[in-house]
This record gives sequence, C-alpha cells and structure tokens, in this order.
Amino acid sequence: MDGIDAALMAFDPAPRLVFGRTYPLPAELAAEVLRLSQAEARLSLDEVGRLDTRLGQAFAAAALQALRDSGTANTSVRAIGSHGQTLRHDPRGPAPFTQQLGDANVIAEATGLVTVADFRRRDVAAGGQGAPLMPAFHAAILHSQDEDRAVLNLGGIANLTLLPRQGLVRGFDTGPANGLMDAWCALHTGESYDRDAAFARSGTVDGALLARLLAEPWFSLPPPKSTGRDQFHLEWLESRMEGATLAPADVQATLCELSAITVARALRDSQADTRRLLVCGGGVHNPLLMARLGAHLPEMLVESTAAAGLDPDFIEAAGFAWLARETLAGRPGNLPAVTGARGARVLGAIHAP
Repeated sequence: MDGIDAALMAFDPAPRLVFGRTYPLPAELAAEVLRLSQAEARLSLDEVGRLDTRLGQAFAAAALQALRDSGTANTSVRAIGSHGQTLRHDPRGPAPFTQQLGDANVIAEATGLVTVADFRRRDVAAGGQGAPLMPAFHAAILHSQDEDRAVLNLGGIANLTLLPRQGLVRGFDTGPANGLMDAWCALHTGESYDRDAAFARSGTVDGALLARLLAEPWFSLPPPKSTGRDQFHLEWLESRMEGATLAPADVQATLCELSAITVARALRDSQADTRRLLVCGGGVHNPLLMARLGAHLPEMLVESTAAAGLDPDFIEAAGFAWLARETLAGRPGNLPAVTGARGARVLGAIHAP
C-alpha cells in the first residue's frame, strides 16, 4: 500500500520492461485500506463497495498517467493486467476465498482498454492457495540451467520461488517481509517505512520477543501455503509482546530479524543447494534486511534482480502484465506444484472496454 506500481511491458520476442513508475496512493485511501484489511476490522457492505470503486479509479488513473509519462498511445496497448488490493485472503478456511478490490469494470471504462483482473480466485476454486502466482513468471525470465536459483519477493509478505536446474518450479509465502515493519514504523515515527533501516539500526534485536514470534504455528506449516496482512498485523505482534515494555526501535530491529530468519529457514529447508538468491520488491531497498539475509545465507549469493537486468521494483507489476497475456492467449497462469490446485487453470476475468 505504499503506492501503485505501473509497468509497461513488451513481450516480443522476450519480456521487456518498457517503462515503470510508482504513483502515490492517496493517503486517506491507503489508510482506509489498512484499516479494513486488519483481521479484526468490522466491515460494512457499503464500505467494501465504495472502496472497490475508489481503488479501481485510482488504478485507472495510474495506468493512464503511465501511458502519458511514457509517451505511449492507448491504441498500442493490448490489455491491462490488474492484481488489485488484497482485503482478505483465507484459502484454508471451511469456505476458502481470497478477495482483491479495485473494480476492473471501472478500469476498463476509464481507460478504454481490455482489463484482465481477479487472477487468484480460480486457483482457490480449484483447491489452491491462490498464491503465490509469480513463480511461473519468475521461471520464464530467471531460470538457469547452470545453477539452482531462488527468487525472493519482499513485499508486505515475503514469498519464494524455487528454480532448480532441473525439476519442478515451486514457491510459497514465508511470512512477513515489510508489512509489519512498515506498520510499526508508521505507528512510532509517523513515517510510512523505515528509510535506509535507520529506525531498526538504532535498536537491538530482543531475543525473547523474537522467540515468541518464531513460535507462530503458521511458520511450521508445509507448502503450499500463503498468508497476508490479515494474519500478520500489529495486533498479532502486540499479542506476542506479552505486555513487555520494549523500546520501539528494538521491536523494529526484531521484526527485521524475523523476516530474515523465516526466509532463510524456509529456503534451506526447501532447496538447500541454492547458489543464487535474487531479491525483488520494496524490501530490496532495506540495507539491514538484505545484510541479515546474507548473514543467514552465507553459502549463497544474495543480490537484487537488478544484477540480472530486471528492475526489482517492477517485477510483480510486470508479472501481472504477463499473466494478463497468458489469460488472453488461453494459457494457464498457475503452477499446481506451487499453489496446490488440482490442475493448471486459465486465471482471471477479461473485461472488455
């Protein structure tokens, strides 16, 4: 929720980022999304409906601005792929579901472009987690026949894609990445994120709190698995502080360490022979988080996807453009070995302009 990522992609002959930019999400809209995405939030149908429309309007405005800023005519764009803003994600419940807001009808109407959206629910309907969906794209652009690789996306939640030299591509969420750190930073500094990890660097990891956080049963679940802000949120954190009075900077440092440890453990447990870990997402700009990942994984080269010629800030936006292309071509976008779905499925709904 730190902005709207817009990526203009070309796919002939190979995927190529033509233009990428992050546009601000209006502050009051971001605050409303954050409030309603908490697990304990009470929602009315009116609130959800209005938020769906307003997010669609914001996404459409970002797409149109990206076209203007890149000097691209609308007529040269085949389609928009829109992930939407996740409000709830519960693929393991008695009635599994996932919900992303940002009405694609509004986007198609405002832009005059075919809009493909709602990618996750078909996978959930087929018994899958609906996430992560980026492994198929990661495999298309980052697989190597020379070494076992992994791709780590550090968004609000961290997720891994495992790219062995031979064998099935796999992937899963590992737990919180930036989401908890951003929320704690905003609460105690008023800043939306911890720039250059200055807040965390001013603190010290609290071993007792870290142990209680790592005791969360979700971390021990086997893949396929996914999670979201509705599980890892400030109330979850505060319930594990057990009333202890800790310096806010110490909590921030501990949250950074939590993200690094859970990623490192998950990667070792699932693909111990990994030689290169390519990192994308906002967390790649957190120097402390990157350093701690390197410290926990000394046998691997940990580096930004920029080293492979791919802008780490727009991998996910590019991936949903790629998924839209797969949908329009009638090709499956999920990987059953990743999500646990009963089979490969064409994802998303196509909204004509």
